[in-house]
Amino acid sequence: MIVPAYWSEAKEQIEVNGHRRTLRRFGWSDTSESDAHDNARERVRDAARRARAGETVRLKDYKVVYGGAVGLPIREEIIERHGESIITRNSYGALCLNTPDVLFTDIDVPEPSHGWLTGSLFFAILAIGIWARIELAALWPLLVSILAAAIVSAPLAKIVMKVVSGLRQDPFQAALTRIESFAKENPSWLLRVYRTPMGYRVLVMHSTFDPTQAESVSFMESVSSDPLYVFLCRSQKCFRARISPKPWRIGVDRLRPRPGVWPIKPEHMEKRRQWVAEYDRKSAAYAACQYVTTLGDGRASVDCERVRSVHDRYCRPDSGLPIA
Repeated sequence: MIVPAYWSEAKEQIEVNGHRRTLRRFGWSDTSESDAHDNARERVRDAARRARAGETVRLKDYKVVYGGAVGLPIREEIIERHGESIITRNSYGALCLNTPDVLFTDIDVPEPSHGWLTGSLFFAILAIGIWARIELAALWPLLVSILAAAIVSAPLAKIVMKVVSGLRQDPFQAALTRIESFAKENPSWLLRVYRTPMGYRVLVMHSTFDPTQAESVSFMESVSSDPLYVFLCRSQKCFRARISPKPWRIGVDRLRPRPGVWPIKPEHMEKRRQWVAEYDRKSAAYAACQYVTTLGDGRASVDCERVRSVHDRYCRPDSGLPIA
């Protein structure tokens, strides 16, 4: 896991197909701004060498923070360090706990969608109108069917989906059942389960794990973790959990100025501080998740317990506050 404290950008002019172009590369360091700049110079020189050799290279790095920044470190402001774990502020302003070996994973429960059913009902009613139009050799059945399809398709789809959902297992219960099943099949594990606005979070407490190894991936896939999250854990070599509310869930816009890619220019820092002050004030009335249960017979490791303490201090899972 790499979350650098220092960032710097270097530039170099190159000629591509007879046109002058400017290559830009960021460098990073945990030691100093100077070391970050040296790293940037080395990266931009390498890009220029490859470009002159005929290779197609990007003119600048992907301007992304975490998701999608393949090959680059996590590019977020460091808020606190707790041993090997680091709290950062992500691109939309929430705090995230990044840890190299304490396994977090979130299981999102998809919201039921009736859009496809609405469309199907609309065209079914319309088809009846077209059939009646042909059979009766009159225009009014078609006009009536268009009006009826526009008015009743969406409400009817909602009613049908509600009835179908009532016959199926609650999706939140289904997600929790998968977690419980894994715990029963692996009694030596210790799983701490939290409820999130969109599903569940699991913190594995009995041992540390390597995010790139098969055992970590196998567990996350067993409990139906988001495939993108699994991929990012491997590529960034860390596990990650959001530990403060999403701004839009508490009536706050995304982080200003946008985009929230770190570092930002000094002249924008005051606007960022103002945004953080408002966000902190409003987020005090919310929790990031809610504690549900602990599963398994394993014993919590010291490293995992240390990270759990930090996680729970920020998330406030036992506060009784609404989760956001």
